[in-house]
Amino acid sequence: MEITRNITATGPGPSEWFRGTVFIDPIAVVSERSPLGASAVHFNPGARTAWHTHPNGQTIWVTEGIGLCQREGGPIEVIRPGDRVFFEPGENHWHGAAPTRFMTHVAMQLADESGNPVTWGEHITDEEYRNAPDVTEVSG
Repeated sequence: MEITRNITATGPGPSEWFRGTVFIDPIAVVSERSPLGASAVHFNPGARTAWHTHPNGQTIWVTEGIGLCQREGGPIEVIRPGDRVFFEPGENHWHGAAPTRFMTHVAMQLADESGNPVTWGEHITDEEYRNAPDVTEVSG
């Protein structure tokens, strides 16, 4: 058993990975002992990831707010607290907050044999993001 005390401060999301204001709280860091990476990611309204893939897939679990997610070639989906989304290995996707709502999710993924958990791509354009459904009109 190993207890890791929370000494890591909340950090800003790098602009290479995110558009908008995002903060990250690490939960599990990929190491030689464990390939699991997990973080609580806090998105301000309108903030979102760039397109990206994970070699072993990714699960996100929404803990608060209202978010959006999309896999390449699919529709933009609305996600709410308690929703879990699994992105297949290699599936190009993005996720983030709705335009007028905060959203927090826990992101979990396994690194590949070289220790890489993610490959980042291009940012979502504002035009692409504006194609999101109106979250006030979506039930669920």
